[in-house]
Amino acid sequence: MAKSNLSPTARTLRTLRQEGVICQVVERWNAFAGPHGIRIDLFNFIDVIALYPDKGIVGVQCCARSGHAAHRTKILDNEIAPEWIKAGGTIEIWSWGKQKLKRGGKAMRWVPKIETITFDGN
Repeated sequence: MAKSNLSPTARTLRTLRQEGVICQVVERWNAFAGPHGIRIDLFNFIDVIALYPDKGIVGVQCCARSGHAAHRTKILDNEIAPEWIKAGGTIEIWSWGKQKLKRGGKAMRWVPKIETITFDGN
């Protein structure tokens, strides 16, 4: 069985496109920042923009399951995130982790934990 080496962003894009959602990566790579380069998110919290027919425009932060809490804090501390929501956008964190297909079984599947971020007073 082949090992899947997809990034959280690639897994998110694949899932969204399978659901028929229009989406695009909006983070970029800056090779000159830091000793080895860094990824820069749109507004410092969006990796993917998704256009849902029913939910509207959604800014998605993609990460591994272990990074979910840190990314949530990063978004809640961001000055632009509340403005994104006030303008009609939605923010979601998609954190990916493996989950057993059947209780007691060995087969695993990558599954996203999806959290919608809200701010008090909105």
